[in-house]
Amino acid sequence: MITGEGLDQALTGVETIIDASTGPSPDQQAATEFFTTSTRNLQEAGERAGVRRLVVVSIIGIDEFEGGYNAAKVAQEQAALDGPIPARFVRAAQFHEFVEELMRWGTQGDVSYVWAMRTQLVAARTVAEALVDLATAPDAEFDAAETTEVAGPREERLVEAARLLAARRGEGLRVEETSDPSDPDSERYANGAVLPGPDATLAGPSFEEWLDAAVPAGRA
Repeated sequence: MITGEGLDQALTGVETIIDASTGPSPDQQAATEFFTTSTRNLQEAGERAGVRRLVVVSIIGIDEFEGGYNAAKVAQEQAALDGPIPARFVRAAQFHEFVEELMRWGTQGDVSYVWAMRTQLVAARTVAEALVDLATAPDAEFDAAETTEVAGPREERLVEAARLLAARRGEGLRVEETSDPSDPDSERYANGAVLPGPDATLAGPSFEEWLDAAVPAGRA
């Protein structure tokens, strides 16, 4: 999507676009360039193809953050709103599937350092279902739903989820919580800035239930 090549052909006959793209880098500048460019390309090619709706997956709480990937997602949302095709957003909590990746990023030797974060982890499948529901909603519901939120059934700490996963893997990896008091965004993660609001859709499974299905006990 970053070059726009092939979009005209891909969007022929399409009425609704669901954009679930992920930036290639957590760096704010690189992610912002990717998201704003790809979104403009989708809007322009979509208009030529007669697309009527654009539904974008985003992240709960991004307005609260000053920089990084969250700021890039804010720029993506604005680029979508600036285009000719009506755009709506499903802001999701952190995916269950993301825990392993965060652990991998923070692993040093036999210790994995994960962010101090209060979150309401959600399954990617649950978010996908919310995206489809919005994409196929009647016009009145779509028009009224500029931003919706979807999250898992209960609040969890990222470090606790990571420890559950490490124990299930049985690899002897120790998981520790880390934060940077000098970074306001680090404090926001720790203080619940990415928790859903009172009107969010909450749906299971919980992280532990998802883990039971994805990584059965005793499987290394």
